Amino acid sequence: MIEFDQESCRDLNVALTREWLETNGIGGFSSSTIAGVNTRRYHGLLTAATKPPVGRFVLLSKLEETLLIDGRRYELSSNQYPGVIHPQGFNYQTGFRLDPFPRFTYEIEGVRVDKSVFMVQGENTTVVQYELTKSADRANLKLEIRPLIAFRDYHSTTHENGALNPVIETEQGRTTFRPYGDLPALHLAHDSADIDANGFWYRNFQYAVEQERGLDFAEDLFNPCTLIFEMNSRTKVSIIASTAQHKACSADAYRKAELERRSTDKTDLVALLTTAADQFIVSRECGETVIAGYHWFADWGRDTMIALPGLTLVNGRWDIAKHVLTEFSKHVDQGMLPNRFPDAGEAPEYNTVDATLWFFEAVRSFVRYTGDYEFVRTSLYAVLRDIIDWHVRGTRYRIHVDEDGLLYSGEPGVQLTWMDAKVGERVVTPRHGKPVEIQALWYNALRVMEDLAERFNEPNAKQEYGAMANKTRVSFNALFWNEQAGCLYDVVNGEFRDGSIRPNQVIAISLSNTMVPKERATSILRVVERELLTPRGLRTLSPSDPNYIGRYEGGPGIRDGAYHQGTVWPWLMGPYITAYVRTLGRKVGRRFAAMWLENFERHLHEACLGQVSEIFDGDAPHTPRGCVAQAWSVAELLRAIVEDIEQPHREAAKAG
Repeated sequence: MIEFDQESCRDLNVALTREWLETNGIGGFSSSTIAGVNTRRYHGLLTAATKPPVGRFVLLSKLEETLLIDGRRYELSSNQYPGVIHPQGFNYQTGFRLDPFPRFTYEIEGVRVDKSVFMVQGENTTVVQYELTKSADRANLKLEIRPLIAFRDYHSTTHENGALNPVIETEQGRTTFRPYGDLPALHLAHDSADIDANGFWYRNFQYAVEQERGLDFAEDLFNPCTLIFEMNSRTKVSIIASTAQHKACSADAYRKAELERRSTDKTDLVALLTTAADQFIVSRECGETVIAGYHWFADWGRDTMIALPGLTLVNGRWDIAKHVLTEFSKHVDQGMLPNRFPDAGEAPEYNTVDATLWFFEAVRSFVRYTGDYEFVRTSLYAVLRDIIDWHVRGTRYRIHVDEDGLLYSGEPGVQLTWMDAKVGERVVTPRHGKPVEIQALWYNALRVMEDLAERFNEPNAKQEYGAMANKTRVSFNALFWNEQAGCLYDVVNGEFRDGSIRPNQVIAISLSNTMVPKERATSILRVVERELLTPRGLRTLSPSDPNYIGRYEGGPGIRDGAYHQGTVWPWLMGPYITAYVRTLGRKVGRRFAAMWLENFERHLHEACLGQVSEIFDGDAPHTPRGCVAQAWSVAELLRAIVEDIEQPHREAAKAG
C-alpha cells in the first residue's frame, strides 16, 4: 500500500506531482493526481481503447462531486483554471492510498466519504464508488455527481462546439451519452439517482504539465447532466462508466474480482514491480502485446523485446511470452521486426536496427526459462534464419554485414538505434555506421543461432554461425577499444571513432554472449560509474561532454534535443546490474544492486505511484520526466533483481 496523509493531499506541490494509473488490459486506462486535479490532457476517468490496444479516446474526463449537508454545499473536486484552483475540494481531503487501487478520503462536518476508482479487466469500463464511513447524526445528506465528458483523441483537447449532441438517454439505472456519431456511446450505470438533464459547458480547464511541455493545455468539457443521490437511507453509491451496458449492482462483484486478481502476500520491491509489470501486458486481436508506456505509447518492437523477459518470463507468464514472440514474428519483413504498430492501425513501421536483434535475445531468454525448444523450432527458427540471411545480404537503410563481420547501418535523415530523437530533419544522435550495442547484439544473435542449430541437428549451420561470430568478435575488439578512455567507442564508422561516454557499451558487457574480456569490462564499469551513474539510472551522455544537456524540459523540439544527451534512463540499470554482477562477482554485485535499489525504491512513491518513469533529468535532483510508467523501466529492473540477485542467492542457499 502506498499512502499519503492529509498534509500531503492538501499541499498541491506534493499532490499534483503524485499520479495514479489504472489499466484495463486492452490499452485503455484511467489516471489523474491524488488531489483529483487533471494536470495532463491524458488524465481522465475513462480513456477507452476502441481498437485494442489503440484507437484511444478520452470519453469521461472526470466526475464533479458535491456533498450537501443540510443544504450546505461542499465541493469535493478540484480543477485548475487560469490563475486559480476551483473548487478546492482537496482542502477536505484527509488521505489517499493505493490499496491496491486509488482510494480517496474526505471529511466535512463529521461526515467522511471514501471514494475508490478501478477498471474492469478486458473492458473499457471504470467503476467509481462512494461510501459514507462516518455520518453526522440527523443530518440531511445528498451527493451530486456531474460527469464531465471530452470524447476526443487522447493526444488532443476538446473545445466548446456546436456539433456536440447534448441529448441524454435515460432508463432505470442507466444514463447514456452519444455526443458524436462517429464515437462509441458512454453508458453511466448508477443506483437510484435523480437526474437533472440540464447540460452545460465547463470552459478553460488548464493542464499544467502540458503547458510545461509546450503543448496545448486548455480544454472545455461538457456536463450533460447531474446525478443526485439521497444519502440518508444508504451509505454507498456506485457508478459504472463504460462503452458497454452494465447495472450498478454489479459494481461490488467487479470490485471483489479485481481485489482477488491483484491479491498478493508480498510487499517487497519485486511484488511492487510485478504489479506494475502487469499493466503493460495487453490484448490485441490475436494474443497479447506490450504497451511501451503510459500515457501515450502503443506497442513498439524494440521496447517489447527488451521488456519481454522482465514482464513475462521472470514471473512465469510463459504463454504470454510465446504469444508475443509469435505475433511479432508474423510481421517480420525483409529481415526486420516492426518498430511500431501505429495508433490508428495502419501498416507497421520498419525503422530500427536493434529491435530485430533484441528479438534474438528474447528468444534466448525464453528457452532459458521454459526449455521449449520445440516451439522455437516449429514457430520461430525459420524466421530467425531468414533474418540473419537478410542482414548478411543487406536490407533497408543500408543495414548489412560488412567485410569485417560487423553490422553496418544508417543513412542520412534516419535514426535506427534506441537513441532515435529527431528535431525536424535533424537526427540528434545519428550514430550511423557501427554502433557499439548493435555489434554486441549481432554477435549475441549469431551465438544464439549457433546454439539453436546444434540443438536442431544442423551441423553446417552451426559451423557457419560460429565462424561469423568469431569474425565479429575479432574485428570488434580490434576496432572498439578506446585505450585512452578505458572504455569502448560508441560508434565506429570507417576511420571515425566516437569517443562520447555513453551507456550503450554497458549492453556489450551484459549480454550472455559477450565479446569483451573481463579486464576491459571492469574498466568499462568504472568509467560508467564515474560518468553516468545516478540514483535513478544511467545518463545517456557524460556531463563532461560539451553536448551534455542536464534538464529535460521546454517545448517538444528542446526536449527531443535533450532526450539522449544526458537524460537519465532507468531501464539501463538492468544491463548495468547484470554486467556488474557478472564482471565483479555475485557478492560485490549483489551488495551494489541492493544499495542502489533501496535508494531507487523511493521513486515508486514520487511520480506515478507504484510505477517507474521513462526518464529523469541528468542533473540533480533528477526530476522524473517523460512517460509516467514505462515498460522497459519496470521490466529491466525486475529482471535484474530476479536473475542477478534473487535466483543466485536461492541457488547458493540450496547448494549450501
